[in-house]
Amino acid sequence: MNVAEDTQNRIAVRNLWKLFGPEPARIMNDEMVQSATRSEIQEQTGHVVAVRDVSFDVGIGEVFVVMGLSGSGKSTLVRCLNRLVDPTQGSIEIDGDDIIDFDDRAMTDLRRKKTGMIFQHYGLLPHKRVLDNVAFGLEVQGVDKSDRYSKALEVLEKVGLTSWTDAYPDQLSGGMQQRVGIARALALDPEILLMDEPFS
Repeated sequence: MNVAEDTQNRIAVRNLWKLFGPEPARIMNDEMVQSATRSEIQEQTGHVVAVRDVSFDVGIGEVFVVMGLSGSGKSTLVRCLNRLVDPTQGSIEIDGDDIIDFDDRAMTDLRRKKTGMIFQHYGLLPHKRVLDNVAFGLEVQGVDKSDRYSKALEVLEKVGLTSWTDAYPDQLSGGMQQRVGIARALALDPEILLMDEPFS
C-alpha cells in the first residue's frame, strides 16, 4: 500500500522479512523461501517466517493500521519498525534514513526521541507507582523530576487516571493498566507512535 505521490513519507518499508531460527540469513538465500508456504519453510528448514516480503509507506500525519489473524506477524512487524526485533532482510526508512544501518547509539536515540511504543501487554514496571511508570521514559531521557511529573500528570488526566497516581500496576484493572501504557508513550510526545493492539 502506498500513500499518495505528493505526500511525504515518514516511514517507508521495503521487502521486509523476518525469519526466526538458527540461520535465517542463510535460509533467505535459498530460492525455495521465495515461493514455498510458511509451513513448507518450517518443515524443510526449521525456520519460522514471521514477516514475509512486506512493503508499505506511511505519510506524515497518517494513521496506518495493520490487520491480520492472531499469529500472522503483526507484533513482530511493529517491533521491526524500531528494531526491538531485527529484520532478516529488507529496509526500513524513517525520514529518509535506513534504520537497518543504525548502530546501537543511533537506535537508542531514535527510540528515545522520535518513536513511542505502546505494548500489547503494557510492559509496566510492577515496583513503580503509576506516576513513575508514566514518567519513566522521560526519566531515561534525563528530564528533571518536577518536569517529568508535570508531564506525566498531564497525560494521566487525558486517560482519566489522575486519582491513581500513587497506585501500583497490580492494583489496577487490565484496562487501566492499558491506559497507563498509553499515557507513558504519550508523555514522550513522540513524532511516531507505534501501537501493538493498544485498545484490545
